[in-house]
Amino acid sequence: MRLRGSKSTAGSLLELVLIVVVALLLALGIQAFIVKPYRIPSSSMEPTLAIGQRVLVDRIGMHFSDPHVGEIVVFHPPRDAASEVCGASHPPTAVCQYPESTQSSQNFIKRVVGGPGDTIFVRDGHVYRNGKPEKDSYIRPCGAGDSNCNFPTPVKVPPGHWFMMGDNRGQSDDSRFWGPVPTGWIIGGAFATYWPIDRIGIL
Repeated sequence: MRLRGSKSTAGSLLELVLIVVVALLLALGIQAFIVKPYRIPSSSMEPTLAIGQRVLVDRIGMHFSDPHVGEIVVFHPPRDAASEVCGASHPPTAVCQYPESTQSSQNFIKRVVGGPGDTIFVRDGHVYRNGKPEKDSYIRPCGAGDSNCNFPTPVKVPPGHWFMMGDNRGQSDDSRFWGPVPTGWIIGGAFATYWPIDRIGIL
């Protein structure tokens, strides 16, 4: 009786281990290829997303369709984005039109404010796309006289690139300084927030 009981217990433990391993592999596979959680590291997307807030990012949608203006996406910025290095010389009255050719391993999260062929300029932190101001009631406006918020000379977004800006317009390191992002550098679109509990919702 003891021997049969021992075999039964060993079989149950083996089954439990296999279930746990399969569950972990499925979870890792989902994160790697389908949906991945990200933590907001800075104030650049306030008031929409706060520091420490968690979002879920769709990693497969970009394989079937391009992002759209207004969408919040996670992407790799240019390699020297932290130093605000633009890929081409440009007048100080214009945003950066071309990024460096090498992507960083970092992950940034911003909002798409312009796509391929769009003409962009910025006035007091408000984006004008093809001559029309964006509907931006979601942004945190710039402070008076903030030089990072006025780029009145229009530039055209290159083919296959997307212009990214944070919603906290006076406190965001974004495409204004290091250029638009190639489609291939975009990881996916943020579609929901799941933490903290009082901010659970769809983006």
